[in-house]
This record gives sequence, C-alpha cells and structure tokens, in this order.
Amino acid sequence: MHALRLPAVAVLPAVALLLSACATPPRDPVTACAALTAPIDAAAIGLPTRGASVASATLTAASPAGAIASPPFTPLPPELIVPALPEHCRVIGAIAPVDPQAPPIRFQVNLPSDWNGRSLQYGGGGFNGVLITGLALPPAARPDKPHPLARGYVTYGTDSGHQNAPAVPLQAFALNDEALVNFSHAAYKKVRDVAVELMKRRYGKAPEKLYFFGSSEGGREGLTMAQRYPNDFDGIFSRVPVINWVGLQAAGTRMGIALTQGWISPDKVKLVHDAVLATCDDRDGLKDGIVSDHEGCKRIFDVSRLRCPAASNPMCLTETEIRSVQTLHSSVNFSFELANGVRSYPGFGTGGEAWAGTGPVGGWVSWQTGTAPPTMPATTANSRAWLYGSGAIQYFLARDPNYDPRQYTPDSFRERAQVISGLMDSTNPDLSAFAGSGGRLVVAEQMADYAQSPYAGIQYYQSVIEKMGQPAVDRFMRLYITPGADHVGTGAPSAVDMLEVVSDWVEKGRMPGDLVQSAHQPAPPFAATASRPMCRYPMFPRYRSGDANTAASFECSMP
Repeated sequence: MHALRLPAVAVLPAVALLLSACATPPRDPVTACAALTAPIDAAAIGLPTRGASVASATLTAASPAGAIASPPFTPLPPELIVPALPEHCRVIGAIAPVDPQAPPIRFQVNLPSDWNGRSLQYGGGGFNGVLITGLALPPAARPDKPHPLARGYVTYGTDSGHQNAPAVPLQAFALNDEALVNFSHAAYKKVRDVAVELMKRRYGKAPEKLYFFGSSEGGREGLTMAQRYPNDFDGIFSRVPVINWVGLQAAGTRMGIALTQGWISPDKVKLVHDAVLATCDDRDGLKDGIVSDHEGCKRIFDVSRLRCPAASNPMCLTETEIRSVQTLHSSVNFSFELANGVRSYPGFGTGGEAWAGTGPVGGWVSWQTGTAPPTMPATTANSRAWLYGSGAIQYFLARDPNYDPRQYTPDSFRERAQVISGLMDSTNPDLSAFAGSGGRLVVAEQMADYAQSPYAGIQYYQSVIEKMGQPAVDRFMRLYITPGADHVGTGAPSAVDMLEVVSDWVEKGRMPGDLVQSAHQPAPPFAATASRPMCRYPMFPRYRSGDANTAASFECSMP
C-alpha cells in the first residue's frame, strides 16, 4: 500500500478572515452557528486530506426525552432511547479524500450553546458505513442521567469514510486502500481534528479535555486511538471491543464452515443453554439464569454429555453438532504471527446462549448459528459471524468478491492477513505514551457476548500488565466484566454512568474501584429496576443474601 500524498491547497481568503476572528466568536448562537459553514483547510487536519466542507450548520432547539426510536442500521441495538437534548449547533460535513476514487469521510459535530470546555467522540459499529450522529446515549449509559450534550460536552461521530448502499456488501469499501486505512484508524483522527477546529471557531478556544467512547467496533476504535494517537484523548471507554480483528473474522468464518456440516438449530441452542445453567447457574450462590462464575463454568462444562444415543433424538446433540460447539469454545490458532506477536484468537465462554436480546441481537442464534445453515452468498437467515467473517475474508484478505470463504483456513492469505492485522488489530500492549500523557482507559467485557470473545479483551489486558507491570497499569487502566450480559447489554444489568467515572478519574484523580450497574424501564423517567456490582477483573458478583435485584446483596469475589 503506497503512502498517501497531500497536494498543495491554498487557504481561501474567507477562511483566513474567519480564522483571524476565532478569538472573539459571535455570542449570539444563531450567528455563531451560521459562521461554521466555511470550509476547513487541510492544514487543520493532522493526516493527509483535501480539507473538509460543511454541508449544513443548524441551530437546533432543545428537545425532551422521548420513547424508543428505531435507527435504520443493525450493528447497534434496534431500540435506542431518545434522550433530552439542549440547544445546540448541529454541523454536518465531509472530509475530502486524497484519492479521488475513495469515498469522503462524513461527520457530525454537535456544539451546545452552553459549553463546558469538553468533547466526546463516539465510535461506530460493525463495518460502519452509517453516520454516527453523537445524539444517542453513549455506550452503557444510564438513561436516567443527562446526555453528554446536556452536560455541556460537544459530541461528534463519523461514518469512518465509506457509505453503505443497498445490495452492496458491507465490506466492499475495503478494495480501496484509502477507505481501508480510514476505517482502520485514520478517519477517527481526522474527524477529531475537524471537531477541534470547529470548537475553536465556535467558542474561541480548543477543548480542555477530549474523550472517546465506543462499543464493539467503536471499542476497537477507542483502543486504537490510545495506541496510535496517545496524545489526542484524555479519557477512553472501550466496551466489548473487537480487539483482535483478524482473529475474530477467522473465528466467524471457521464457525460457519463447521456449521455447514453440524448446524445447531435454535431448539438445540436452547438445549445447550439449559445444560449450561444446570451445570453452572448456582455457582455464584444464586439461581437466576446468569452464569456469574464464568471462569469456573468454562472449566467444568462438557458439551459431550449431550451426545445423542440415537441420531433421531431431538433432545441431544449429534457428533457433528458437538464438534460445532467445541469449535466455538476453542481458540483459532495461526502458524504465523499477527500484529504484536499475537498467534491466536480465544474461544467463547458459556452462559446466555439462548438470549433473545433486544430484538435479534443476542445469543448464539443471532451471532453464531443463525436460523438456517450458512450459505453463499450469506443471507439474513445466517449468523452475523458468517455474514461479517465471510465478507471480511473476501474483501479484506482475498480482495476477490468471488472467493469462496468455505475454502478458508488460518494459513490462507498469510501475508495479507499480517498486513490487515497491522492496520486493524488494536493489540499493541505498550500504552506507555498514552499513560505518560495522562490518559485514562476503561475497558469493559460482557461475558455472554457471542459477537466477539470477551476473552480477547481479557488477554489484551493481561498483555498490557506483562508489558508494563501491574502497578503502572493500575494507575491508568481498568478492566471490568459483566457476567450474563450479551454484546449490547441484554441479560443482566449493564448501565453505568461511565462518562462520570472516566471524567472524574481524568479531572479529579478519583481512581475507580468496583462500580454498580443498573437496568431501567424503557420510557421516561427511565426508573431503575435492578442493580448488580460491576467488578474489576478477575472478580465476579457473588450473591450473599437479600434482594437479588439489589447490588448490595452481592460482593465482588475472586474466582
């Protein structure tokens, strides 16, 4: 891949005049918002571009909290709470690529009329391609707490530099080198710099503190910012991050190949789920459908006990079905090194196999097994692991839409896999530059996650400790685990005001200990219905006594 070179771009006179007036921006919000429509010169962006343009800058009136909204995309839950928002200037624009064949990077920046001097960048989800507006609640947020905009934060997001289109595979953009680099890391840095420039123009100064919150793919983006751009953010929250990206796509493809011979129907998924609960549910002192002692359960659960005495028995597993479950639970091993010396992707854990989730987003059926055996091309009846993994193999590794991913093995496309791993995997354990700049990082894994293995985040945390030492890591990094919660937080209380936790650590030096997570009603005033401890790894919530819906009835216990 060749380096991208930036052609010379002259600064427009109007832009220069506007920049000279940055120190005294208009006080009237209407005038100040309208003044943000001028283009942004490439010199304000720290990576090569041809500058940015603003399509609209609209002063938007305050709005109350609403019911539940359904966004037109699937990487995030299909139901998102509509939070109350203050008056703000909504800026929508695009960053021009260096390569004329590459798509632009779209962005949205929301600037509150009452600013607290801080900003929050939102990460994306899946393969992105949809504009993240920064108007939804950030990952894991409590719906009964104010939205970041209402607290005075500038919020912003991006589509990461490509736009999804009907009948076009989600991964097709990766055939363009610049679009691929933008998706891997560059788009988030470029949009961050554009947002800072807009804050300077709107308020006459740069932000005092910058935060990045992301979940899933957005969690990978957050870790990537800490690793590649350690001076750009003061605090980062990375929930269920797809850390070992190449390994995850290999795991999804491998599982799809196994399921072509040993597909596990939804009824059989429920059979496994029930067997896991029968073996492990009460290991934490409470039978509640949640496997809290995830490490203990992983050691003792044996799927082979469900082997059929006869193939026609519906309440057991055939030999090929057992092998499929064992495939899911086992690591993917590479005969060569991926980025940062990684040579494997960990298997998945136990618990939550049959979670239905908030809509079709939870458990094995959604993420790993589907409602029908894998096909080519992938269909909506197939699992997301097959849809995502097989497409990643075709467009990222083979770079051939006609390649049959059913022929894939971890040794396939070895050199290309190493290139993509160097771009996409956020596995660099050396966070000394981020820590040295005062950065603070919180990672959260949900142990019933079947979109990505929570053990990938655990292994990464352990690699950081091995590299930097436990005392140094404790000064700037936390890893929390939530047993029973799936990729989007269904299955157990999983809401926490992480913006307060991270900002208090950054700005007040309050080092977070064990936290409390809650579940809420889905409509205003979003009353809390249950709570559980959010324990620092490797501890998990063990029931002591009292109301099972109250965090005080549990203690964080070592496995």
